[in-house]
Amino acid sequence: MVCTMSFLRALLRTARTVRRSPQGAAGLPADDTVLLDAPDERLSPALVAAALGEYEPAAKLLATTRDGAEWENRDRYLGRLVTFARSRDGWLTDWLAAAPHDPDALLVKAELAVRRAWESPARAEQLREVAPLITAAAEGDPLDPVPWRLALDHARGTHATHTLFEELWEQAIRRSSHHYGCHVAALRYLSAAWYGSHRECFDFAERAAEDSLPGSLVQALPLRAAYALLAEGPDARTTSVHEERIDAAADLAIVLSASFGPGDPWPAEVRNLLAFVLMARGRWAEALEQFRRIGPRATSFPWSSVSGDPLARFLDAREAARLRTAWARTL
Repeated sequence: MVCTMSFLRALLRTARTVRRSPQGAAGLPADDTVLLDAPDERLSPALVAAALGEYEPAAKLLATTRDGAEWENRDRYLGRLVTFARSRDGWLTDWLAAAPHDPDALLVKAELAVRRAWESPARAEQLREVAPLITAAAEGDPLDPVPWRLALDHARGTHATHTLFEELWEQAIRRSSHHYGCHVAALRYLSAAWYGSHRECFDFAERAAEDSLPGSLVQALPLRAAYALLAEGPDARTTSVHEERIDAAADLAIVLSASFGPGDPWPAEVRNLLAFVLMARGRWAEALEQFRRIGPRATSFPWSSVSGDPLARFLDAREAARLRTAWARTL
């Protein structure tokens, strides 16, 4: 049977009561060296500058990703810059004042507006009002798929029909057929929690993974479908077919993870999610191996789904995997 989210929460609470392992135990970095959502060497200077109210490094970073068609990096850096701008957006205000038609500034503005609209009690209405900002971002660079990822997120929040969703999806993949962010946005729309079903979610994810390029994070899309099912908690109705698909998704993600070096920032979120799903399936030794590969790079997702303190939950989960693996070896 699938381990529910409530069981996983209980397991993590138990792990927290046990003294954590000494530094270096089981090949894991010490707790105090683990960082949550640590930026890479390209993003870090942009965030530091933004904290000082300076937008130029962020502008240069996003312009570089656009000029080089680095769409995956562009989407990831955009997300981190917008997360920062939610609490401190003076640098963005200055950027827009200095370059109101800059496609990169328009993209940050649109993403920030969409996120704020999602937080509103009148979500659908607020999202409809910010639609012109997405259009402006898309027109800023017709080759950029990232505004279309944003449009797919927007469609989910505004209760868009499947027909409209398919039109947006077509525009997205026309610009980048293997863009991970667009695939994740589409998967969320097709999930049982929104406008699809677990079957649709898995079908879409598995087809996309089969068609993806070697080493593409799209190969982790079935893992996202597995998480969507597990996230339903104790009310989730699972079958042996569901469980087979969850395990197959985890197996595929293990192969993907192995194609990157330990501590690599690029697959960090996928590895965190993989460890989470493996624990939910009781695959403790394999989960522990993913924690070794994660190294010090904890990510908010998926641990924030079970706690308001994702770093603490990551450390608890890591300890739980170590303890269960050690216990199994004594049997």
